Order: sequence, then C-alpha cells, then structure tokens
Amino acid sequence: MLDAVTSLIGAYDATGRYLDRDAYDQIKSYFDTGAERLKAASMITGNAAAIVQETGLTLFDAAPTLIRPGGNAYTTRRYAACLRDVDYFLRYATYALVAGDNFVLDERVLQGLRETYNSLGVPIGSVAQSIQIMKAVVVQLVGTDASWLTGPFDYMANELSEVNI
Repeated sequence: MLDAVTSLIGAYDATGRYLDRDAYDQIKSYFDTGAERLKAASMITGNAAAIVQETGLTLFDAAPTLIRPGGNAYTTRRYAACLRDVDYFLRYATYALVAGDNFVLDERVLQGLRETYNSLGVPIGSVAQSIQIMKAVVVQLVGTDASWLTGPFDYMANELSEVNI
C-alpha cells in the first residue's frame, strides 16, 4: 500500500527526474492536511455503522426497485451483501484518505470489481450512486467537502462507472 509521498517519489524516480516545485507543493499539502485527514478518518471509523445504514436507507429510498421482488437487493441475503459492500467501500476510502493516495483503491477494490459485479448482475449505476450518497453522508459528518475528503469516493464512483467504448 502506497501513500502520497511514496507514489510521488516513485513517479519521479520512474522518469529519472529530481523533485521539483510541484512535487514539494504536493508533499507539503499532504503533511499540511495530515491532522485533518486523521481526524476525519477517526470520525468515519467511529460512525461507520451509522454511515453505512444512512447510505443504504438513502439509496433504497431513491431506488426502491432494488429492494422489491426482482431487484438486486431483494432478499435478506442480497440486502446484507449490499450493505457489506458499502462498508467495504467506506473502509477502503478511509485508507485512501489517510494515505492521501488512491493506490489502495486500485489495488484492493477496483481491479476486476466492475467485471465481477457485471457477472453477478449487480447494477453498476446503483453501486456508484451508493458511493456518492456515502460521500455526502461523510461530508456532512466531517463538516468539510475538501478534495482530500471527497477524492477517494469520487475516484471509486468514477472508476466503476467508466465504460470503455
């Protein structure tokens, strides 16, 4: 698992460049927001069950067909699996938040997930919608919509929604 500094240095090393002003600014920003990111992660961790519950309630209120017969979250088992996945996304978003880097999302969450969901008949649009709802719940809890907070959620939603043409 990489953090923002390790990823940045790796990118510069791969191209054989010295760190420049942009690199220093990125590293400074990472450390400047460190205490805020840790505080946010602590708030998320302490309220994870409530965040997952609120996300599920909001999603199923917005898309009630998901929990009706024939819907992908119909039956207790499927409903629980949906909430389990929301919790999974929240946990890894928190890791990315602390690391200041989305590498962990690619490595542990997103690789092959769209294909897995498609093979299981899980509606990707609803998954992306749940991640956006979760982001809004987290923003309300933490009290900021800073890019360091919203970035991991937007990244996951965008990566899952992206379709190659």
